[in-house]
Amino acid sequence: MTVHPLPTNWLPVSIAPSDTDLEVGVMHLGGVHALVFPVRKSGFGWVDASTKALVDVRPTHWRKWASDL
Repeated sequence: MTVHPLPTNWLPVSIAPSDTDLEVGVMHLGGVHALVFPVRKSGFGWVDASTKALVDVRPTHWRKWASDL
């Protein structure tokens, strides 16, 4: 099993809060990439923070969204 270390200041998705805008990282094509828009954790999965549309992602880690990104 390969273990990918979390980049600095990222936290495991298992402890992501549902009441704040988040930047999430996902595994894609052999690497970890961050989404370019904020998302929120919901009871159904992950939603775009601005449109509230369901986003089909399975993030591996998160950090608080910085509004100046």
